[in-house]
Amino acid sequence: MYERGNNMSDMQNNGTNQEYALPVIEIDAYAPAKMADRVGHVGVAKSQLSTLTTLALSILAGVFIALGMQLSMLVTHTATNNYGLNQLVGGVAFTLALILIVIAGAELFTGNCLIAMSFMARKITGRDLARNLIVAFVGNFIGALTLVLWIYNSNQWTINNYLLGAKIVLAANDKVNIPFGAAFCRGVLCNALVCLGIWLCYSGRSNLDKILALLWPISCLIACGFEHCVVNMWLIPMALILKGNSSVLEAIARIHEGPADLSHLTFFHGFLINNLVPVVLGNLFGGVVLIAGAYWFVYLRPSRTI
Repeated sequence: MYERGNNMSDMQNNGTNQEYALPVIEIDAYAPAKMADRVGHVGVAKSQLSTLTTLALSILAGVFIALGMQLSMLVTHTATNNYGLNQLVGGVAFTLALILIVIAGAELFTGNCLIAMSFMARKITGRDLARNLIVAFVGNFIGALTLVLWIYNSNQWTINNYLLGAKIVLAANDKVNIPFGAAFCRGVLCNALVCLGIWLCYSGRSNLDKILALLWPISCLIACGFEHCVVNMWLIPMALILKGNSSVLEAIARIHEGPADLSHLTFFHGFLINNLVPVVLGNLFGGVVLIAGAYWFVYLRPSRTI
């Protein structure tokens, strides 16, 4: 976009005024209607990625989410009071994960639910959307499990006389004991916030805009204890390994003044059935229906009148 004006010195060339163009630099955030249009185009671009590229970027996203959750566990593992403030600190720390995903570039299953807007606007097919989400889910799982191995072999969980390992086990144990309905609802609320954070990023014109846009929605989902399936792909398997360590169990006993009941902390029933199934369903509903569906209805549906 350009403005045309006369040369301030009124220099003349062959008896006529010399005109020049000045670039207009726009710094205001994109309006929601423009954001919706940008999401539509991004959905098309994502659908055109090869399966191998999508998988590689999804593995990175799983690693980034795991790194963010590890940091969140670290900064809160010694907290014994001021619960709300400590949760908020953990949420701010976790924002690292989404910053890496958005700015460095990666394919996150939960965030990609937002591109359902492209499907609803008939820019991509249902097969395109399903392929992206399935490949992203598998890649995220691989990435999260990869970081389980790296963190375990780094012995970082032994920090502070194994209290960090104890924090991870106790946090995972809480998750596998959430009733199905509550886990589903927490999954809905979680991915509504994730997709809102991603949605807000489409309003930004710089990386700083995107970081600030992500900060509060992502901090909120961790602080409130909502359920994110990719977080749990790292946290619960990590806890399953650590719960067999005698030093971690001793640290848990010190915190609880006795042994904790970890009977539900199992891979198949506790993790996959009790937690992952309802959380994935909730994440899909929150992202695809509540956020993508709502903004498609407002800005992209064919019958919309301005």
